[in-house]
Amino acid sequence: MSEIAQPVDLAVGRRLNPDAVGWTRRPLHRTSLPRTGRVKRWEYWGVVTRRFVLGLTIADLDYANLTQIYAYDRLRHREVSLDTTDLGPLRPGLPDTLPPFTASSGPLTFSDHGRGTRISVEHERVKVALEAVGGDDALGVVVPWSSRRFQYTLKEVARPVSGTIEVDGEREAVLAGWGVLDRGRGVWPYRMTWNWGAGIGDVSGRRIGLQVGGRWTDGTGQTENGLFVDGRLHHWTDDLTWEYDLEDPESTWTVTGPDLEAVLTPFHRRVASTQLGVIASRTHQAYGRWSGWARGSRGVSYRLDGLVGWAEEARNRW
Repeated sequence: MSEIAQPVDLAVGRRLNPDAVGWTRRPLHRTSLPRTGRVKRWEYWGVVTRRFVLGLTIADLDYANLTQIYAYDRLRHREVSLDTTDLGPLRPGLPDTLPPFTASSGPLTFSDHGRGTRISVEHERVKVALEAVGGDDALGVVVPWSSRRFQYTLKEVARPVSGTIEVDGEREAVLAGWGVLDRGRGVWPYRMTWNWGAGIGDVSGRRIGLQVGGRWTDGTGQTENGLFVDGRLHHWTDDLTWEYDLEDPESTWTVTGPDLEAVLTPFHRRVASTQLGVIASRTHQAYGRWSGWARGSRGVSYRLDGLVGWAEEARNRW
């Protein structure tokens, strides 16, 4: 896997640009793609604070547009799920240029500025006004299934967030939360299953971010796996092994590889399902605390004990 250090076009017309295959430490892929033909675009923010967990999505799935607002109150053990799906030609604003840019749809707005991003939700049940600090390493990867089916993903993990969150009248002033950005642009097969996990927190005086994926990248020669230590990415090139039991919501999720032994112990699980004819999805997402260890690129091992985050399996027909 080669590291890309200069801006590059993801595609030439409808075909993957071979020079775009590799990984980056910051957003360097220009993602101009056709508007039809299983082209998927999305911006997702996952946020973890002392009280709340948020999952916020703006997605253009070619023949459907999704806006998703999910909030879980860790204190009162209540969840709010607000999804809007529109079929038709209207498109959410998801740019294909290099950032900084603004993505907006309905009550959701993600707006880059300087070295950060404003995350805004204006809904009668959920109101969010957060600032996510940027400037650290990211992990951008192009996954090549074929010359006509490929995906660019960007993960920015362990971004400090502050501001306010209000869910059904319960308000938190966020002083030290964490945010994870998942950006996707690509041309997908009709059916796909993936695993994704992230963990964020401070361990022994180090700011640690864990980013793991699987299944959808297996066998392609590319991975979206890595460890962030004080904002610096340590990228892993090996596929990982995932073990979990979807029938038992309280069971652990285990992710292992040559440089990783990680276990997520859930404190809440979300199951989301969509059935819209040709479009169908089902996601099991476990929120919890990670434990174990991970090894950086120079052979130094770091504890993961206490990181808060999630692990998921998503099955899509789209």
